[in-house]
Amino acid sequence: MKKITILSFVILLSTLTIVKAQKNAAYHIVKTFHIKSSGGYDYTTVDTASNRLYVSHGTQVNVIDKVTGDSIGVIKSEKDVHGIALVHAVGKGYITNGGANSVIVFDLKTFQILGHVPTGQFADGIIYDDFSKKVITCNGKSKSMTVIDPVSDKAIATVQLTGWPETAASDGRGKIYVNNAEKSEIDVIDATTYKVINNWPIAPGKSASGLAIDRVNMRLFAGCDNKLLVVMNALNGKIVTTLPIGDECDAVGFDKKLRTIYSSNGEGMLTIIKELNADKFIVAQNLKTKEGARTHAVDQLTHIIYLPTGEFEPKKAGDFRPKVKPGTFQILVVKP
Repeated sequence: MKKITILSFVILLSTLTIVKAQKNAAYHIVKTFHIKSSGGYDYTTVDTASNRLYVSHGTQVNVIDKVTGDSIGVIKSEKDVHGIALVHAVGKGYITNGGANSVIVFDLKTFQILGHVPTGQFADGIIYDDFSKKVITCNGKSKSMTVIDPVSDKAIATVQLTGWPETAASDGRGKIYVNNAEKSEIDVIDATTYKVINNWPIAPGKSASGLAIDRVNMRLFAGCDNKLLVVMNALNGKIVTTLPIGDECDAVGFDKKLRTIYSSNGEGMLTIIKELNADKFIVAQNLKTKEGARTHAVDQLTHIIYLPTGEFEPKKAGDFRPKVKPGTFQILVVKP
């Protein structure tokens, strides 16, 4: 009888926890920022040291006020831009310039372009690793990663992979994790030697794009093409659990204070997942956004999420994605 009572109490407590998490997950779109230029889009980056939001858009990065949406500046390129990494210690930012197979280096104060660093083919995702103090790019077509010293703005190493790398994350302790989408695995790189030391399968997940990390509990969150978010133990590669998400996830974010994971899904939905503890996670909300809102950035200070999208022309044969109608590019602003 005592065992039954204890079990009933545990079930009740778990149920109340889930109900509370769902009740507290009242996320909604509070405003929309419109950017009247043309072209496609990819990543956005929040600058927590200022009020700036960096938005990749076609062949330029728009810098806007993250509160008002007003334009602060524009960093132009001749080729497509994708990811943005900021290194305040040296006062510089870095933009992956996919079609140019390079990274643009710019001044954080003036937005002046300071130079270009050659990378592998089709530089896409980019991070600043605070352990090695290096900027690291994911080069899709060459199946590699380029390690850049932000002091000298020179490439100091190339990490060769076996498949297309999407997004990377650092644990801040000397390990870098990257979604090897082609092989449906997470590759682990030593941030001292820049060598691949592990290849961890993400099955039942497939072809992950978005990746985020909880450095406290050492959990990786990989958003997969088959509508699954895979939670992986970052210490040993074991799958902790999987959760359902929407289609066309291209970015995963993690709010460190709110213990919340976000999967932005291009079908027009933001999946919001609560981390109850290191091994227990629940889907708290599926927020309707807009078609094409597949990437996002999380502001760790304000807990606001920014999702780029637009209105689209009919998809033509041979196009990877439908083209954005000129003048319709926008940023959805979501908050709890």
